[in-house]
Amino acid sequence: MSAAWSASQRYGLAPAPGGLGLVQDFLNTRGIEGYGPDLLADTTLAHDWVAGAVRAWSAARGVDLPPPRLGDADLARLRALRAGIDSLVTGEAPIGRSAAPASLVMSDDGAVRLEPSGTGWRWLASALLAEILLSQQADTWRRVKQCHNRHCGSTFYDRSKNNSGVWHDVKTCGNAANLRASRARRRERETGSAVSPR
Repeated sequence: MSAAWSASQRYGLAPAPGGLGLVQDFLNTRGIEGYGPDLLADTTLAHDWVAGAVRAWSAARGVDLPPPRLGDADLARLRALRAGIDSLVTGEAPIGRSAAPASLVMSDDGAVRLEPSGTGWRWLASALLAEILLSQQADTWRRVKQCHNRHCGSTFYDRSKNNSGVWHDVKTCGNAANLRASRARRRERETGSAVSPR
C-alpha cells in the first residue's frame, strides 16, 4: 500500500486501481471518529494530503504534475465537491452540479489523456471528475463503495468477484454489524416466544 494515499491508509484500505485511487483517497479525507480528523478542515492538513495524493496519482498515471496550491476558500469548495461525489457513490441524487475544466493532451508516444487544468480546488476537481469519467466508461465505478457501518462510512474499492462487498473491513465493521444483527434476532425470538400463546 502506498503511504501517499494517506487518507485511505487510515482505514487500512488497499487503494483503488490506477488513478481511481485519487477519488477513493479524496473521499476518505472525511473525519471519522477513531480514524482521524477531516483532512480538508484546514490548509496545513489539506496541503499535506494533496501533496502526497497528487504525487501518487501522477505516478499511477505516468505523468509528473505538481499539486495545486490551496487556500481557505478552496477548502470549502473541496468539501462541497466531496459531498457531491459521496452522493454519487451512495447512489443518491448528486448535490448540485459540479464542473471543472480539463485538457485533452497527446503525449510523445501518441496516447491521448485527460489532464487537469485550472488552479486551486478547480485543478483537483478536474483530476477527480476525469478519473470518475474514466472509471464510469471502464465500468469500474460501481466497485467504489462506502462501508455500510454507519459509524464508519469509509470509501473502499470492492474487489470481490461478484461485487458484493459492503464493509471496508469484515473483521472490524462487518463482524460488529453481524453481531448486532444476531443479538437483535435472538431478542426478537426470545420476546416472540415469551408472548406467543401455548
